[in-house]
Amino acid sequence: MTDGMTAPIDATAVRSYGVGHFHAAELAAGRGTTTVSVCLPARNEEPTVGTVVASIRSQLIESVALVDEIVVVDDHSTDQTAARARAAGARVVDASTVLTDHGSGHGKGEALWKSLHESTGNVVVWVDADIVDFDPAFVVGLLGPLLTDDGIDFVKGHYHRPEYDGVGGGRVTELLARPLLSQFFPDLAEVAQPLSGEYAGRRSLLERLPFMAGYGVDVALLIDAAREVGVGRLAQVDLGVRHHRNRSLDELGPMALAVSQAILDRAGVRPPGPAILRRPGKTPLILSPDERPALGDLVSPTH
Repeated sequence: MTDGMTAPIDATAVRSYGVGHFHAAELAAGRGTTTVSVCLPARNEEPTVGTVVASIRSQLIESVALVDEIVVVDDHSTDQTAARARAAGARVVDASTVLTDHGSGHGKGEALWKSLHESTGNVVVWVDADIVDFDPAFVVGLLGPLLTDDGIDFVKGHYHRPEYDGVGGGRVTELLARPLLSQFFPDLAEVAQPLSGEYAGRRSLLERLPFMAGYGVDVALLIDAAREVGVGRLAQVDLGVRHHRNRSLDELGPMALAVSQAILDRAGVRPPGPAILRRPGKTPLILSPDERPALGDLVSPTH
């Protein structure tokens, strides 16, 4: 991948697909020899991870042969996340045991990076493990463009979020991410939910991309994918309604810092020192800009 701003993103629009556009049986019948891995990064998701895994296994492996494996990377959970995922039929990987010479910490990006290493599919789908009322159609929607169009390499999901306790989702996107993308990467500002945790891609592309270790990974991968293959090879799919726990403003601060750091880093705008979140009455939070290297540069291709 090219560093800095030397590889501009083209002006072709991201292709969009509506909810219900793809159907599991049709995709399964037409996927040929393409293999599919569904990966879930999980940290203390005991209440939901088992249901998500069981739903995918029942409907997309046993009923319709669309998915070949489900991999859960347990990111240092202190609850029964691993046990619930394993009982539901996933292959569970302890993040602390994978590529320890290159990443011994934790964070969403590191878990995604390690799940790419541990999975085997030609196409990799990532979904969050905290989804309430999970619908396997989320996976079907993300796979659709990749299995029906050789000209698509990366697919981003978007969805409608009902409000919980009067607090809607997408605040970091609309107040921070989209304005920054509009300034530095305007072709990606049209992506409905650039911070969505549901996306999929071809391994041939994903193994060429570095992974930010923390919450900035979702938007950084979007930018990097667009630079690597062009916006014309990206798609977005409406996944309908998603229910999950909306985070408090106190929780959103560190997330917003990570997202801003990711976008600014990819734009070549880097602060002189570490990113620090300072809040009244709280200990300053230092965000380390850790990044894991592209797997294709790290290991010999095995997939």
